[in-house]
Amino acid sequence: MGKRSTAAMTVALVAASLVTGAPGPSAQADVPGTGGPPPAGSLRTLGVDLDRVTIPELQRRMADGSLTSSALTTVYLQRIEAVNPRIHAVLRTDPTALRQAAASDARHRRGETRGPLDGIPVLLKDNVNTRDMPTTAGSLALAGRPPGADAALVTRLRDAGAVILGKTNLSEWANFRAAKPTSGWSAVGGQTNNPYVLDRNPCGSSSGSAAALAASLSQVAIGTETDGSIVCPAGMNGVVGHKPSLGLVSQAGVVPISAEQDTAGPMARNVTDAALTLAVLSGGRATGPGGSVGPTDRPANADGLRGRRIGLWRLPSLGPRVDAVMTRTAEKLRAAGAEVVEVTPPHQERLAALEFPALLSEFHREIDAYLATREGPRDLAALIEFNRTHPAERTCFAGQELFEQALAAPPTTSPEYRAMRAELKDLSRRSIDETMAAHHLDAIASPANPPAWTTDCARGDNDVIPSSTPAAVAGYPSLSVPAGFVGELPVGLLLIGGDHQDARLLTLGAAVEHRLDAWRAPRYLPSVGPDM
Repeated sequence: MGKRSTAAMTVALVAASLVTGAPGPSAQADVPGTGGPPPAGSLRTLGVDLDRVTIPELQRRMADGSLTSSALTTVYLQRIEAVNPRIHAVLRTDPTALRQAAASDARHRRGETRGPLDGIPVLLKDNVNTRDMPTTAGSLALAGRPPGADAALVTRLRDAGAVILGKTNLSEWANFRAAKPTSGWSAVGGQTNNPYVLDRNPCGSSSGSAAALAASLSQVAIGTETDGSIVCPAGMNGVVGHKPSLGLVSQAGVVPISAEQDTAGPMARNVTDAALTLAVLSGGRATGPGGSVGPTDRPANADGLRGRRIGLWRLPSLGPRVDAVMTRTAEKLRAAGAEVVEVTPPHQERLAALEFPALLSEFHREIDAYLATREGPRDLAALIEFNRTHPAERTCFAGQELFEQALAAPPTTSPEYRAMRAELKDLSRRSIDETMAAHHLDAIASPANPPAWTTDCARGDNDVIPSSTPAAVAGYPSLSVPAGFVGELPVGLLLIGGDHQDARLLTLGAAVEHRLDAWRAPRYLPSVGPDM
């Protein structure tokens, strides 16, 4: 197929089959999770490129009747069926997805749409509670009865009319179990692969959400982050990931690590879709001037970087090839009128020394509270025993050292813990605030990830990536946008903003995305094969 993605062709073929009754690429097979064939529709415009289309473009087509949510949802379900066996990004599809889409189509016909996400397919990371589907955090310990209620963010998505398409695989327990884990592996879902090169790792615990978007298996997805688990997989899979300011998106109903750092956030193939999704997740609290959360249906202004000051934090430890991508990125930003100055935020060694011990104490508190709401192990001690007695939990790596250390960690009521968290909060915020003030910056930029490493259960991850830590610990927003490639492997640019400056950061991110233009590059993924 050369470099032309076949995602657009798939949409056209399926759309043609809905108009004429002729069989499309999977028309003879039931759509997974529906128990029946694709629904009929009345599409007049056949060309939709899933790799590049934005939510506003889809809504314009739905508004004029040339596209339906049912057709769009059908295409994504068929792509999951065709592509997912190679990358293992999607754990399960929602059996009600097409009914949700049909309800959205009815609202569109009546002119009663609920906003820009109405009828848009969304995948959820499988540590986000859903009342009608299992929520496992990748662990067999939670693979029984679903939670009793949706997470608060899922309620917001449903109220906005989004189509809950299914659940994505993740690093088991959000990568907070073993000292040498393998990102993207869980006992429930196996190993998620990087779609660009299948033996390479997808990074971070939101690995399935990022890989699914890279393979165009959904329009948007939800990830979660404690430190790096949205922005690193976004960078490593060539998509956009936004870690919101702490507290902007409700933590209720999300399997926790730390209330001091955890947040769910949007992942998408472009900043516009991420911004629109954040507006829903936050209940409209992430607004800027004029009530906008950031870019919507207008193309990014070509002059949007003129006069902006961006601090470049190079991180040479990620290697010369990543540094070369950063050099090219800085040149493009300067050519667009931005001022780029090199910076090194202070206090990074101290942050690295304090963060992990604090998270151990917080995890023990948070996971005990969460497990008490679910069937299965009722606390951390019982969860440790579950893993010891279930061999399937040890098929990639056996360790649960972080669980054991958390069990023995000082309680969050102790003076030792309280001093650690207070120092972490102070130093992380000073690291960002002082750097931005000293250089009059609009944002700090750094590499989001190294080139994807080879997945290896015996060795574990090779993921010392310090760029995510200051914003993660401070509770400040960060945004990863595609910057370029090292060979076939994507590298993201991480943008870090000030406290609750999500709207400003997304607006800047849209201008950076427009200038770098990496997300509009052909998304043909040769390792996955012609089904892509």
